[in-house]
Amino acid sequence: MARIAGVDLPRNKRIDVALTYIYGIGWSRSRKIIERAQVDPSKRVKDLEPEEVTRLRQEVEKYKVEGALRAEVQRSIQRLIEIGCYRGIRHKLGLPVRGQRTRHNARTRKGPRGNMFRRSRKGAAK
Repeated sequence: MARIAGVDLPRNKRIDVALTYIYGIGWSRSRKIIERAQVDPSKRVKDLEPEEVTRLRQEVEKYKVEGALRAEVQRSIQRLIEIGCYRGIRHKLGLPVRGQRTRHNARTRKGPRGNMFRRSRKGAAK
């Protein structure tokens, strides 16, 4: 099992897909890393040679990923909250930040509906 940036990559996945399991690495960055490390993108993680894993590890270290990236995102959100800007207030209230409407949607940000908004069933025994 290959361990890169503190993440155990899934053994049976292709390396281009497996790298996307690391926070901060998507499809395009995964392809760049594989190209620079000179690894065959169709290879499975379990079939990688130790020197290929080392080259991949060195390429991934050039980017801010996992804990460092998560911390930076949290600091950015905290800064918005502290300065009291519109986006910071939306983060603080747990509402959508990027202009989405909230009258009918936004259940992901707002959470499940409260009981007072549920419709009562007609004819239900009380």
